[in-house]
Amino acid sequence: MCRKSLKKMRKQVQIFILAILLGSLACLQAQTPQQKTLTEDSIRLSLLTCGPGQEIYSLFGHTAIRYEDRRRGIDVVFNYGLFNFQSSNFILRFTLGETDYQLGAMNYRHFLAEYQLDNRDVWEQTLNLTTEEKQKLISQLQENYRPENRVYRYNFFYDNCATRPRDQVERAVGNSLRYADDMTTTETGRSFRDIVHQYCEGHPWAQFGIDLCIGSKADCPISRRQMMFAPFYLKDFFAKATLADSTGIRPLVSLTEQPVVISDEDRQLSPACLPPLPAATLLFIIVGAATWYGIRRQKSLWGIDLMLFAAAGLSGCILSILALFSQHPAVSPNYVLFVFHPLHLICLPWMLRKVRKKKISRYMQANFAVLTLFILLLAVIPQKINPAVLPLALCLLVRSAGNLLLSHQQTMIRKRRIRR
Repeated sequence: MCRKSLKKMRKQVQIFILAILLGSLACLQAQTPQQKTLTEDSIRLSLLTCGPGQEIYSLFGHTAIRYEDRRRGIDVVFNYGLFNFQSSNFILRFTLGETDYQLGAMNYRHFLAEYQLDNRDVWEQTLNLTTEEKQKLISQLQENYRPENRVYRYNFFYDNCATRPRDQVERAVGNSLRYADDMTTTETGRSFRDIVHQYCEGHPWAQFGIDLCIGSKADCPISRRQMMFAPFYLKDFFAKATLADSTGIRPLVSLTEQPVVISDEDRQLSPACLPPLPAATLLFIIVGAATWYGIRRQKSLWGIDLMLFAAAGLSGCILSILALFSQHPAVSPNYVLFVFHPLHLICLPWMLRKVRKKKISRYMQANFAVLTLFILLLAVIPQKINPAVLPLALCLLVRSAGNLLLSHQQTMIRKRRIRR
């Protein structure tokens, strides 16, 4: 009886061990596809879109590409927006359109911490790419990051931190990318200036400065593809795009998250100041009142002319350099040069000499005629002129008219004296 029990127990143990082995094998087989999937999906590539900042170069937001490989512990952001403000002649080179930007790579957490510190939102769009497309995009980014390749000539409208990531993604997916809209037609009703105004909302002085610098070409209708120079337009067009290949159609973006969310309380507000139009209007009122006082008192008040025409001449020098020598697109022709031009500065000594002696100034006559035509033809000029330019032009016009009237009065007085 003991032997039979022992044999029976041994048989049960063998069956139990065999059951464990078979169960373990089944679990191993069941886990193999999942492990393979985890290995393939350990690589994640996504488009990062950052909210606007307070500095003029950050008003339009920013775009970067995140490369995450969980299996290898890689989490890096490729950023095409790095520049060295301390480099030699940076301001001059930026004005001439000869600014060099470069591709940088930094830790993802450090990248987020920097934008969180600046109170700027960050959105992340996971790109729905195949393994082959991921490897291709990674190879392109790594090739771009080589020291001999990472520096590029920055172009605000056509080659910047948003267009570079877009181009890299398009190269990686080839002809399979399909945008939801027609990206080539210019019948969009939008221009570069319209988009500049959109992102400069709340920053009127930045908008005024940019309006002075960009010319009539900035008012031409642009395509949706050209709109993607602005990071948020790139984000929106990517969100609706699809990829079509032999396996079917899939969305370009599989997941959208917002890793950095800034509350309204923490969001930085631009400092309150008098906008350009009221400031220019106030200046016109002061100049007009001073001119009227000078005519009544027979005083030239040449100090006002010195400040106004010197400021207009200096502004004209900058605009002339942009229009004639800069490689920036859409800065020429610029019809604001009829108001602010270098001749104000060049002819200032001769003009002031005539004004102080209350003699007729040919320069004042020419300036009066040019500004009168500019104001009369303002509605048909093929360029959107910032509203603050009009009262500034009127300041120069009133000073020219006042000095001409004063010199005419002095001429009449001299003639009367001679007759006597």
